Amino acid sequence: MTMTNAWWIACGILIAVELCTGTFYLLMLALGCAAGAGAAHLGLGGEQQVLTAAVVGGAAVAACYFARRNGHQTLPAGANADVNMDIGQSVDVESWHSDGSARVKYRGAAWQARCLSSSTPAPGRYVIRAVEGSCLLLDH
Repeated sequence: MTMTNAWWIACGILIAVELCTGTFYLLMLALGCAAGAGAAHLGLGGEQQVLTAAVVGGAAVAACYFARRNGHQTLPAGANADVNMDIGQSVDVESWHSDGSARVKYRGAAWQARCLSSSTPAPGRYVIRAVEGSCLLLDH
């Protein structure tokens, strides 16, 4: 077996493990293995192949880590409109209880609701900002 084949097999194994675990960083390491295979195709020695794979894979992992860390903050599923179709929808609140909760009719069912604003809520139209279990978190 040539070194090129060994690099491609390692790349394939990393991709297969990534598909089973969902760890995006393994794809970056597979990219490093592909770079090692490229170095082998160019006829570089074993040390240069390993160095190329390590530098490319390590740089890709570091870039992904810092991009995720410094990038936009992902909202929890209960407040993310891409995950929950209720976020951003409107509901009418007829009255609020003294504890700041209410019962609202939404999608044909009665839901518990809570107001997110610090001011005393008044009856009216509110927007769903998040969902916690079966409780709608509302705001103007």
